[in-house]
Amino acid sequence: MYFLSSSFDFPGRDRRVSCRRAIGFAVLAIAVLVCTVAAGHAADATPGSPWVATWGAGMVATAPGGAPDLTGKTLREVVHSSVGGKRVRVWLSNRFGRAPLHVGAVHIAVSAGMSAGADPKGSADESGIEPGTDRALTFNQSDSVVIPPGAEVVSDPVALDVTELSSLAVSMYFPDRTMATTEHTDAQQTSYAATGNLVDAANLAGKDWPQRHWYVLSGVDVDAPGESAVIAMGASIVDGFHSTWNDNHRWPDDLAVRLAADANTKKAGVLGVVDVGIGGNRVLLDGYGSNASSRFNRDVLARSGVRYLIVLEGTNDIGRFATDHQPYGDLAQQIESGLAQLVMQAHQHGILVFGATFTPYKDCFYYSAAGDEVRQEVNQWIRTSAVFDGVVDFDKATRDPENPQRYLPQYDSGDHLHPNDAGYQAMANAIDLNMFTKAARGGSAGH
Repeated sequence: MYFLSSSFDFPGRDRRVSCRRAIGFAVLAIAVLVCTVAAGHAADATPGSPWVATWGAGMVATAPGGAPDLTGKTLREVVHSSVGGKRVRVWLSNRFGRAPLHVGAVHIAVSAGMSAGADPKGSADESGIEPGTDRALTFNQSDSVVIPPGAEVVSDPVALDVTELSSLAVSMYFPDRTMATTEHTDAQQTSYAATGNLVDAANLAGKDWPQRHWYVLSGVDVDAPGESAVIAMGASIVDGFHSTWNDNHRWPDDLAVRLAADANTKKAGVLGVVDVGIGGNRVLLDGYGSNASSRFNRDVLARSGVRYLIVLEGTNDIGRFATDHQPYGDLAQQIESGLAQLVMQAHQHGILVFGATFTPYKDCFYYSAAGDEVRQEVNQWIRTSAVFDGVVDFDKATRDPENPQRYLPQYDSGDHLHPNDAGYQAMANAIDLNMFTKAARGGSAGH
């Protein structure tokens, strides 16, 4: 593997020619890497591909001035599996980078565990890994990788016994000047950074800072032949905002627990759940993160082994309409049209789509009576239009029967927009698992 260097030092009159040759080899190597990843996507989309996404995250650009400096640091990020397997590979993203991203080393291990509810700004070190589980990852047999701007890369597979519903620690070392410009915000999980190449360290005691976000890491796949994944797409309610920190209590996590425990879904091989919720996301306009249509390819279609999609997206379009007017027509019709487009694209790739109704939000900071009329109209369309392959009625599952524009008090996190852990569990419980035992429309898509 060849990598592009910032300087070349070749003696004599052949220096410029040698430089050109070296640059040519580097560019060729990057092209081969990108083509290899692209070919891998195509190959894995064929029937019988063993790779299934066990975890993933929707990535966004870091806010201006908010990118952390990872120069010379190791970043360790803890993620939670859904489906298990005997081999694993990871996806790294430079989607919002403007320069190549050099990752000097990447390791994966079984996490030693996180304290439920641990304060992400606290001093307790929760960065440990289980002894004997650390594995070095390679990229086309190289220990390091350069990710072009706007690109993603996938590691070579490595043997590791990943059990379902367990935590993994992925450690990355950044030897060069690195500002982390691609992230997933408010991860509800603590990450850690420490100075030096510590990718194989038992823990990162003496860390520089605990972090609230995930950077660079966008997906983890396991080798699980015959099994498949469910994608949960939406905004902060999908992302699990206000769930207990480090406790994996987003509703997609709770769904993964249900799928793993259900005999019928286990028999049907529906076990992976990937949460690509992004706080503040919208269907029609860019908010925090690209709009749903523009991120659909990378966050849904490109995931490994995806067979089903649950989409809960549009509340922010309604809530933000008062300040961010869309320059076109009726809001409810536009949201419905945008969601219908997602369904058509998913069907093109053999993915069944379940539409989720929008949860109540009265008394939250951007509530309006006019907006709630739009919510009710879109919810009725989701329930009755037959556009979707199934319906998940999150509105019915979480609303107060006496005050249906509000959450049941025991499900309200306190901001009147996001559920608490009990509310997220009620959402997961409202999903009819029989929908996942239907035959897919022609196989799975993805990596």
